[in-house]
Amino acid sequence: MNGPAQSPDDGYERPGGQARIPGPRGAADDLDPRHAPRLLPDPDQEAAPAPPPPPSHAVLKSLLGAWALAACSTEETQAVEDHLTECAPCAEEALRLRDAVGLLHPEESLDLKPLLRSRVLEDCLGKRPARIPVPAWANPYDTETARLDALLQDFGDSEWHTPVRLKWFEEERRQSRRTTVAGVIGHLLTVDGLIATALGLDDPLGPDAPPGGPAARTEHFWEASAYPATRKVRDPWREQGHTLVRTVSFAGRGVAELAVDYGSFALPLGDAFLERAFECWVHASDIAEAVDYPYEPPSGPHMHGMIDLAARLLPSALARRRRAGLAAPARGLVAAGAPGRTLHLEIEGAGGGGWDIALDSPAAKPSPERTVAEIALDGAEFCQLAAGHISPEEAAVGQHGDREAIRDVLFAAASLSHL
Repeated sequence: MNGPAQSPDDGYERPGGQARIPGPRGAADDLDPRHAPRLLPDPDQEAAPAPPPPPSHAVLKSLLGAWALAACSTEETQAVEDHLTECAPCAEEALRLRDAVGLLHPEESLDLKPLLRSRVLEDCLGKRPARIPVPAWANPYDTETARLDALLQDFGDSEWHTPVRLKWFEEERRQSRRTTVAGVIGHLLTVDGLIATALGLDDPLGPDAPPGGPAARTEHFWEASAYPATRKVRDPWREQGHTLVRTVSFAGRGVAELAVDYGSFALPLGDAFLERAFECWVHASDIAEAVDYPYEPPSGPHMHGMIDLAARLLPSALARRRRAGLAAPARGLVAAGAPGRTLHLEIEGAGGGGWDIALDSPAAKPSPERTVAEIALDGAEFCQLAAGHISPEEAAVGQHGDREAIRDVLFAAASLSHL
């Protein structure tokens, strides 16, 4: 809808219209004095008081920046715009400043369009697929690191030092450790370094990196400096994440089976990327909770992949607990690949589905015909259990069948968590 018309010699901004800088015109000194009208004073009229002298050229030129930002007073704006009709160099400078102001804007906040990045990428890739696509198993990691980075971009110094309590489950009880937002990003940086070293990339901890898994590496990072981590940790964490995704994208198909050593266990690279995506989401939620900011769970397909990984790890976790004397002994060992006792895990909500869990041996084949128990859990709550954020006793579980098997599987799910 068009605004009111503007007169051609008018340089003012009008409602509904756009600001227009009046074009320069000849100054009064440029007129031919022979044709200038002569006004004779009227002897019967009193002489009017002399108007105040106009601001100097230097003063008006110094106001051009404020005028372009609409930060001048009414009197200053009038004086500047009158001057622009008489001074061509200032009029040209005013045009350049007004164009520059149009380019100035702060970074968009996460509050404005949190899904803009994914929509733009989806639209672009739909029109022109990437020459070197990101492997499907690396997409959740790529997405979750981008979401966390978007949350961090608006943080000031005070938010980076906000206390955050990390939680996990160990030795039949919940554990916790207090750190800061910057400390959490340092933790993610060091544990992601396990994937970096598996790919032959530089270890973020350098040549003095301690042997072992996530806990040993994190403690080393936190204790390596006499001062707490600051916002400077964001750039190396983000750059490492980009490098990991770029490296596996160029590496080809076989790289997904490369083993990543977590100290007490190992995961194929594809599963390790899923595990790091899950960890990134969990700790992003920890940060968001600490700064009182809402944070959504992953998309349904990505959450399904994370839940599927946890369900596939449950038989091995159950076997480790059994060897440590923390779970009931196996009821009946079977040959590898033979059907054995089974628990059916039903996950409801986004990312949900059904999984059959072998109870007596990781090598046994789960069998619906040999199901002895069933568990039903909400997807988000199952993820909280696997992250060690809630205990097995706190999980709201729909359960049916062998109570001992149900308890063992719930505790095995909690034992998947780590610092």
